[in-house]
Amino acid sequence: MFTDDDDAHASGGTASGWPDVPGDTALTIKVAEADPLVRAGFPAHVTVLYPFLHATRIDAATHRDLTGLFAGHDAFTLTFSAFGRYPGVLYLDPWPHAPVTALTKDLTRRWPEAVPYRGIFGGGLTPHLTIANSAEPAAQQTAYDALQAELEPRLPLMCHVRVVHLIVWDGARWQDRTAYRLGDGPEATAATATDRRR
Repeated sequence: MFTDDDDAHASGGTASGWPDVPGDTALTIKVAEADPLVRAGFPAHVTVLYPFLHATRIDAATHRDLTGLFAGHDAFTLTFSAFGRYPGVLYLDPWPHAPVTALTKDLTRRWPEAVPYRGIFGGGLTPHLTIANSAEPAAQQTAYDALQAELEPRLPLMCHVRVVHLIVWDGARWQDRTAYRLGDGPEATAATATDRRR
């Protein structure tokens, strides 16, 4: 199985090569619009930074720093219109990548000890939303071809990103801890106006 953060999130990391321990944290973007498409056994999300600091290190000062950092980035919209693959993983490609990678860069600049994916992938992975990661190796190509053909008519999807979630591994599952708001830029204003018209 590919050593993706999503494999760790789904299984507690026991098959991923970096076992999650209680108190591990991550910063993620929830994508509820894609939940019906996901076959991986966990909610649809795009990882901003995994792992972040251990939960015992996240104090009031850290929360203030995170609040300020995220407020300095405008809300944005991600569009999911194409599939991609890593070994063992079928994913949706969030576009554009730039707003997500900008968040990751600012976080790792402020907390350089928070190395994406524990350094396993060098500079990290491009932003992605895992759809499936559990097909048997011998059947992956056929299984993912069929799943992609089934789901493609449901694309594109759009997600207005206004918050980033801090989640914590409690030893059995990932739990929400805090949601940090992004800045109220043009995307946030447009998204709010759209929501009010619904």
